[in-house]
Amino acid sequence: MAQSYGFEEEEFTTKVNGRVVMRIMRQVTPYWRWILGFVVMIALTSVADSYFTYLSKQLIDEGIVARNTARLTQLLVRYGGLAAFQAITVFCFVYLAGVLGERVQYDMRKQLFNHLQALSFSYFDKTPVGWIMSRVTSDSGRIADLVTWGFIDVTWAILNIITSLVFMMMINWQLTLIVVLIIPMMLVVSFYFRQRILVQYRDVRKLNSMITGAYNESIAGVRVVKALVREKKNLEEFSDTSRAMYHAAYRAAWLSALFLPIVQVVGAFGIGAVVYYGGIQARTGGTITVGGIQAFLSYLTFIMWPIQDLARVYAEMQRSVASAERVFSLIDAKPDVVDREGAFDPGIVRGEVAFEDVTFRYEEGKDVLADFNLHVEPGEHIAIVGPTGGGKTTIVNLLCRFYEPTEGVVRIDGRDYTTLTQHAIQSRIGVVLQQPHLFSGTIRDNIRYGKLDATDEEVEQAAKVAHAHDFIAGMEKGYDEDVGEGGNLLSVGQKQLVSIARAVLANPAILILDEATSSVDTLTEVSVQRGMEALMAGRTSFVIAHRLSTIKRSDRILVIKAGRIVEVGAHSELIRARGHYYDLYTRQFRREREQVYGVGEFVAAAA
Repeated sequence: MAQSYGFEEEEFTTKVNGRVVMRIMRQVTPYWRWILGFVVMIALTSVADSYFTYLSKQLIDEGIVARNTARLTQLLVRYGGLAAFQAITVFCFVYLAGVLGERVQYDMRKQLFNHLQALSFSYFDKTPVGWIMSRVTSDSGRIADLVTWGFIDVTWAILNIITSLVFMMMINWQLTLIVVLIIPMMLVVSFYFRQRILVQYRDVRKLNSMITGAYNESIAGVRVVKALVREKKNLEEFSDTSRAMYHAAYRAAWLSALFLPIVQVVGAFGIGAVVYYGGIQARTGGTITVGGIQAFLSYLTFIMWPIQDLARVYAEMQRSVASAERVFSLIDAKPDVVDREGAFDPGIVRGEVAFEDVTFRYEEGKDVLADFNLHVEPGEHIAIVGPTGGGKTTIVNLLCRFYEPTEGVVRIDGRDYTTLTQHAIQSRIGVVLQQPHLFSGTIRDNIRYGKLDATDEEVEQAAKVAHAHDFIAGMEKGYDEDVGEGGNLLSVGQKQLVSIARAVLANPAILILDEATSSVDTLTEVSVQRGMEALMAGRTSFVIAHRLSTIKRSDRILVIKAGRIVEVGAHSELIRARGHYYDLYTRQFRREREQVYGVGEFVAAAA
């Protein structure tokens, strides 16, 4: 079971890729005015911060030490005005950054959602839901934080360092040189830790995807887990993955935590040097005053905080770049099925279908269909039976163009269907599945899903045709009854009837029923069968079924084995031939017929 959680995550380089960083920054280019606005606000805030320290020097030297009350009052008024000004600039850049972050995250999630809908089925066959959810939620949020709050912190830190150095030069250029020599040492420390922190955070992101997938799979299959008493074993397997993530996160946190004290130790040496040489100058009558030394130390301490902020943002950037690599890998995924150049919508589709020498394989060297040929007239009803893995579902997946033939041609109304748009094909094909999926909302909303502009009258008429109206009308809120997540507030048969009504409303030219009655009881099957018959009337229909009642009414029955048609004909013809269909019939349908008719009548029916 543990292996089922796993997904072969993409492996990326362990260096911060400049191309990826630039691609992250392009996410905010549509909002360059907002960026310019909060950069200006940050710059003004940074200058105000540095000037506060310089004012402190003036208050000491020109006001307190000089005992000049008028000058002290003047400087205090200036200090108060500057504080009010800084409050305004802080509000502006926080507001601008907050709005920008939400817009970037909205744009990214919208782009991911639209792209997911464009991807082919093959992508979802090999990609766990948990992996996708991590990209759309946590990873996109981390990128948005980087390009807003991370960008603010970096800009603020760099501007604070620059403005502090400028004011320090104004006070004493010799002491400023000491500080200038210390800053590269701090940067060297950050580069030393860069590689190791990045590797650990990438491991964290990979394991987080696996944990999310495990959560999703366990919750979705909770009934099976409990039925087979798998709780303890699942917990052990989940604990292994969770423990691995804990250790990776612990190592990353340890390296990040170790980095900041080292920066502070290097800064402490700088403070000691400034105090020592500044004290010598002040005692020997040099160019620096007591207020100057105090201001200089404040600037030096002030510089340490931006450098620590840069270190923190850099550590966060490791995670954001790792997240971005995965998000961009999703965005860069190409659909296997795309509209060809010049593809068009033919308008009316009659429903003629032809498979000509079609071969299809999911994996190289493993043919699921081989030289498959089939011609279906408009309005003809085709039943497809055969052993599991024989290629039945693959046939309808190819017909819907969820996949395309590896070799050969599929034609609709005589046209190679690759000359048509995917929308032209899929909008004219209705599918009713064995396990119908309903979306959270009302019954009315779920039926209208087949035709979004349908009126309430059209919705109810579709339900009547599908024989779903009676059970809907019997509910407390009728068509406005909530179906729950995935339709879990309805029975399987009720969900099936709603899905049939949805297909009726969509009015497809070609209909696919994939074992639509195999999950309902015999009594419910009668209602579902009546709805299916109403839906199939006048339409080309492909029915994958195991139940006799569905198959016997078909114009032709195809027996599929190992990707080929081994028998074809009407029910009575195939029974008389006593071939593959007869074997399937007697083995799989005997119990059903015996339950309904009894043993003696079963023999008569088979004859």
